[in-house]
Amino acid sequence: MKNTFLIMAVSTTIASFGQNQNPIKYPVTHKGETVDVYFDTKVADPYRWLEDDKSAETGAWVKAQNEVTYGYLSKIPFRDALKTRMEKLWNYEKIGAPFIEGNYTYYYKNNGLQNQSVLYRKDAKGTETVFLDPNTFSKEGTTSLGGLDFSKDGSKVAYAISEGGSDWRKVIIMDAITQKIIEDTIVDVKFSGVSWRGNEGFYYSSYDKPKGSELSAKTDQHKLYFHKLGTPQKEDKVIFGADQKRRYVGGSVTEDDHYLIITASTSTYGNELYIQDLTKPKSPIVTLVDNFKSDNNIIDNEGTTLFIETDWNAPNKRIVTVDFKNPKPENWKDFIPETENVLAPTTGGGYFFANYMKDAVSVVKQYDYSGKLVREIQLPGVGTAGGFGGKKKEKTFYYSFTNYITPGSIFSFEPKSGTSAVYQKPKVDFNNEEYESKQVFYTSKDGTKIPMLITHKIGLKLDGKNPTMLYGYGGFNVSLTPSFSIANAVWMENGGILAVPNLRGGGEYGKKWHDAGTKMQKQNVFDDFIAAAEYLIAKNYTSSPFLAIRGGSNGGLLVGATMNQRPDLMKVALPAVGVMDMLRYHTFTSGAGWAYDYGTAQDSKEMFDYIKGYSPVHNIKKGIQYPATMVTTGDHDDRVVPAHSFKFAAELQQKQTGTNPALIRIDINAGHGAGKSVAATIQENVDIQAFTLYNMGITELKK
Repeated sequence: MKNTFLIMAVSTTIASFGQNQNPIKYPVTHKGETVDVYFDTKVADPYRWLEDDKSAETGAWVKAQNEVTYGYLSKIPFRDALKTRMEKLWNYEKIGAPFIEGNYTYYYKNNGLQNQSVLYRKDAKGTETVFLDPNTFSKEGTTSLGGLDFSKDGSKVAYAISEGGSDWRKVIIMDAITQKIIEDTIVDVKFSGVSWRGNEGFYYSSYDKPKGSELSAKTDQHKLYFHKLGTPQKEDKVIFGADQKRRYVGGSVTEDDHYLIITASTSTYGNELYIQDLTKPKSPIVTLVDNFKSDNNIIDNEGTTLFIETDWNAPNKRIVTVDFKNPKPENWKDFIPETENVLAPTTGGGYFFANYMKDAVSVVKQYDYSGKLVREIQLPGVGTAGGFGGKKKEKTFYYSFTNYITPGSIFSFEPKSGTSAVYQKPKVDFNNEEYESKQVFYTSKDGTKIPMLITHKIGLKLDGKNPTMLYGYGGFNVSLTPSFSIANAVWMENGGILAVPNLRGGGEYGKKWHDAGTKMQKQNVFDDFIAAAEYLIAKNYTSSPFLAIRGGSNGGLLVGATMNQRPDLMKVALPAVGVMDMLRYHTFTSGAGWAYDYGTAQDSKEMFDYIKGYSPVHNIKKGIQYPATMVTTGDHDDRVVPAHSFKFAAELQQKQTGTNPALIRIDINAGHGAGKSVAATIQENVDIQAFTLYNMGITELKK
């Protein structure tokens, strides 16, 4: 089979035309004979062989597909001009909010086009030095900083690195004062932070290394470890997870070093909650929540009083208090009760900050430790505020503010007085006074009102001919809140409209909104997205020849399902790192943990039939002209394995009718998106916009 495929991969088939380009010659993708049986129903899986990310056949297919895709993109006349403008706009200094560790003040800074942001620090005299420069981790800029945590006194730090975008991390331990590495590297860490216990050591989580490919093999038993400094990793003690099979386990130490907090779950929603008293040797791990029916997290403590963020009996979340000695839920008491808006709390400076989402924009209220409202924070405008967190003794900390036309700025905040001031405002070559962003509410298929933010140049003529990017997600309790993007700014500079609806399945209106887009209600998400497109067309913002739909991960599934169900509705489809094979998603890496949102094909015949009815790979039909499509993925994506995108592209190329291109763009040494270099991010956005505009018939950029 190997030699046969290599020969076949060289042969080509003429399938479609692009604007003013010769017919596209796609690589022929070999069809296998794999058939699975679900509840007496046979389902062919002819491209199962593309799941083998280690095989030479798959490697040859990736290379051949990229040659076709990049050959097509290279002929788009304004691609270089787009890149020049995007690089120019991207090239401004970006400085993150400062934070204090020990005797130093740390902050991230990027001079503009550095592939990775650099971590700097200043001493008491104000002398600036580089602390960590991820740009030196690899020549290609594909190794990134995946997080770091300092010991309580700031004398030591453990930082994680990700290679090629993988979720598997290495943790490096360093003396923060001398900047010298003091331990062997901790390896094979995944879905984990690092939390120090004094200077003795730290907690981290990981899975046993899977058999087969670490990029695609299933991982489903997460364990919490404690690493004691001065000992080899093989001696790290399992704290939780050896006897309990949980897919996600996390551990964190309270600021006062009094308690270890453990969360454990089998899916992306709902967790058990445990606590251990670290002041008493060999103290037991105490159970607070013993089921997966709610999300729960201890966000602070004051002595033995625990403050817990929960959606138990509160779909929009609340904060409750309980004493460590009697921590069961029946003893929980409201501290900040549930409201009509979704709560996301933080703590700092001796206060609680309740960050509420009201129709997907931020409202922030400050409370003291008695539960008394101190003030509502006056934000710079309507948009997204983040931060408002720090250590209890800090007198000043920082928050960020942004929206679709306002580049992210950092503000200082003094919690005692409520005084706020601009700390860092970026100098971007973008005049936001020329743009407007407004929220509308449209009606979905079943009558549900859905909010959508529409952003574009002021004075834009609503003639149905504006290139429009409709971006969605709709899943996993994720909220799409307004934020500035250089790529979106370039899109709007060129006359484009950005439209972002808050679909069901997200977290914008709490658990009920989330649940309304899960399992056998997943079609609601697609209906909401389709209704958004129909609204934009009905209101003459755009029309089908000028409409593109875009989304990543669960949003990639959204795009795949929507273009299958309504191929007539849009001109361009841009599914990124999508979950496209819904019958097998749970067999890869940590995919089984997504079952709360999706269900699985093994659950029941009813669930199998429902999932198969929208699974993107299984619903591409011959004889239909699908929109111009460019699938994007990374060959090292071990979150949503690239086989999802490979299979979808192969099916689409084989069945596409008409002249619209069906391409797949595969980043090499890249993962699900986190840690991607600036250069790679710019080029990807350039290619997406060039492909989109080109297939809308645009021949030159607006001046």
